[in-house]
Amino acid sequence: MTVAVTGLGLVTPAGEGVGAAWDAVCRGVGTASRDPALAGLPVDFSCRVPLSREELDRRVGRASWRMARNAVLAVLAAREAVHDAGLDPVAWDAGRVAVVIGCGIGGDAVREEQGGRLERGDARLVSALTVPQILPNMAAGEVSVDLGARGPALAPATACASGATAVAVARDLLAAGRCDIAVAGGTEAALSPLAAAGFWRMGALSGRTDAPAAASRPFAEDRDGFVLAEGAGVLVLERTRDAEARGASVRARLVGCGSASDAYHPTAPAPDGRGAEDALRAALADAGLVPGDVDHVNAHGTSTPLNDAGEAALISRVLPHRPSVTAPKGVLGHGLGAAGAVEAALTVLTLQHRTVPPVGNLRAPTAAFGIDCVTKEPRRQDVRVAVSHSFGFGGHNVVLAFAS
Repeated sequence: MTVAVTGLGLVTPAGEGVGAAWDAVCRGVGTASRDPALAGLPVDFSCRVPLSREELDRRVGRASWRMARNAVLAVLAAREAVHDAGLDPVAWDAGRVAVVIGCGIGGDAVREEQGGRLERGDARLVSALTVPQILPNMAAGEVSVDLGARGPALAPATACASGATAVAVARDLLAAGRCDIAVAGGTEAALSPLAAAGFWRMGALSGRTDAPAAASRPFAEDRDGFVLAEGAGVLVLERTRDAEARGASVRARLVGCGSASDAYHPTAPAPDGRGAEDALRAALADAGLVPGDVDHVNAHGTSTPLNDAGEAALISRVLPHRPSVTAPKGVLGHGLGAAGAVEAALTVLTLQHRTVPPVGNLRAPTAAFGIDCVTKEPRRQDVRVAVSHSFGFGGHNVVLAFAS
């Protein structure tokens, strides 16, 4: 069953809104900068959404006081997506609207702040909102409350594949007849000192403290790690026949989903790339496509040595006809649980605009990779079928296939 994408909503380090994110990735200039919250750490920069908590609160309204930052970002992205789809939460059948918002970590900054209060010796200093704010499902819950959506509300947690998993789960709910509209995506706001220090200790972060905006460089020879980011991405999905019946504008179609596990290691990708390959092949089979049908790949492209090498090998092996490749993390950083949904939305925009954004900070891909990375400027291309890759700690691999 094909599913129509009728609405998009994005809040990213480029700013609020789909237009801001698309313009930024087409410019190909990194958004990373010094982060005061990370001052004093070995890696003191990130890709943060350029909206203060006060600004976010004004946009969300009265209920924002009880939300962690990741939930606020999700609510804003969901509102934009629903509006873009031409839907009115006052008028829809609320019991037939599902919400699926993935999140990898949850309210990490809240956990760190409130833990510090407890360490100072008085439990009365700990906020009564601590538990609901740190729970990773609360972004889905708050979006459901904000929209008045009373269908299934789910919160997949597959690390950096969470946003893509949410989109795949939403497609399954529509196919099973469990809902008529699905508001699906991912969110993350884990730019805390603890998270940054943990990723740094793993050797996962770029150490280019002298040039933060140039630090994330997927598929480059001198890549040295990813840049932490935050954000949210939401897609509105409907059965194609339902969208057409109400006269909705269809941005693209979600035609296939594939998921597979590495079953290899908690954090390292499997050297043979079998799980990622299985997910890609499953998405194509689900869509009734063959590898040669793929015109474009929106790569996971984290800018880490192992991930990029493994993903490049996967693309060369399964898609030897050299489809165009982009990797938004070069501009927007690695949004963890939000990344898969943000990149799914950007893939939809690539189909719609017939334009492939360049990989940020990449002048030329590593010669040994043999893949066709778009560099320096956007490329006009008649993209009819595109796949979006998302891989996460725990060996989670998710691939979404979209068609115009």
